[in-house]
Amino acid sequence: MKITILTAGSRGDVQPYIALGIGLRSMGHAVRIATHRDFKPLLDEYGLGFSPVEGNPREILAGDAGQKLLKSRANPMAMLRHTLAVAEPILAQVFNDYWQACQDAEIILFHLLTALPAASIAEKLDIPAYPMYLQHVHATRAYPSAAAAPLPVSIPVLEGLYNRSTYHLEDRVFWRLIRPIINRWREQALELPPYKTNPFPEWSARGHPFFYGFSRHVLPKPSDWGDNVHITGYWFLNRSEDWRPPPALVDFLQSGPPPIYVGFGSMVHHAPEEMAEIVLNALDATKQRGVLLTGWGGLRQSDLPDHVIKIESAPHDWLFPQMRAVVHHGGAGTTAAGLRAGAPSIIIPFFGDQPFWGWRVKQLGVGPSPIPRKKLTAKSLAKAIEVAVRDKAMRERAESLGRLIRAENGVERAVRLLTRRFAENRHHM
Repeated sequence: MKITILTAGSRGDVQPYIALGIGLRSMGHAVRIATHRDFKPLLDEYGLGFSPVEGNPREILAGDAGQKLLKSRANPMAMLRHTLAVAEPILAQVFNDYWQACQDAEIILFHLLTALPAASIAEKLDIPAYPMYLQHVHATRAYPSAAAAPLPVSIPVLEGLYNRSTYHLEDRVFWRLIRPIINRWREQALELPPYKTNPFPEWSARGHPFFYGFSRHVLPKPSDWGDNVHITGYWFLNRSEDWRPPPALVDFLQSGPPPIYVGFGSMVHHAPEEMAEIVLNALDATKQRGVLLTGWGGLRQSDLPDHVIKIESAPHDWLFPQMRAVVHHGGAGTTAAGLRAGAPSIIIPFFGDQPFWGWRVKQLGVGPSPIPRKKLTAKSLAKAIEVAVRDKAMRERAESLGRLIRAENGVERAVRLLTRRFAENRHHM
């Protein structure tokens, strides 16, 4: 089968689909991934097909609109409004790029951010399309939407009602904002009638399969989700076999006790020098060694004390197991990597689903309370590091959860379920 996977966003939004693509290719399928040009070298490295899509997430977040998004409050309405404000100027071109990428596809798999163009393209081409999501979207009483703030205090009689309401609010707000944009493109580019309502609740009601790329040990399947919803386990992309760590990093790791990792992925902070000062002061206060990932402005290695090293990149599956704790923004991919490594996670959420994953890490007891970026200080970070390093029960829970996640094979399970669906599609053709 010729499969096109549509994804968008940061590296954490692309890597899981590369892992899926490799798994599908091993079953004899031809796989192409349509995503931003920045990721072409990564796709080339793993030998998967590539179709370029307009947009550079880091450049968008570094701009004025992107910084407004990073500073927005983490609630559904603000997050969705600002996200569309950032992306709307290029969305028509992005949708057209996805359309071109699917011209010879027999099946479409898609990320949450590409759901509406994917569904429209599949409708136009009359081919199957399957949601492959990293965040949950099905309403449940068990926990809130990934874009909503959990109740600050657990009140069982209200919690279930509140949790379900967050999904309905998110759907209403999102649909109101995106409907004119997607309908304009459907009519002009695909010559399809406009959507009257969001198509995905109907998909779910009809039993259309949805696949979630996270672990049931992190987010168990609630009893109020249907049989069409599958939690497969994380879709991890392990490092390429020919990757070698920089000698300076190996020397640093061998020269002392396990350090603290600090990195914020694609979150481009407006004052990197201030962030660096906070992190360095927290490491000094806790007498911990540190590994800093890129994103620290003009900070050079020569500016750092001997107990801190700055690196450009390193695969999480190699680096994180060697850390005493990992400090990051709470993106779905980085959170997954931290949990798999079995190290306590300290999450500094910026926006979007990051507060949810920070809350979930706290609920699982594998990390201290998340620190919203606006409330981050050297003192608050130092306190969180002390908890992560000293709390023996937390460290044991993190190690136990890591073992459970490492025992799963999300790619294998997803490919098996998809292969079954492909066979059913062929049978009914």
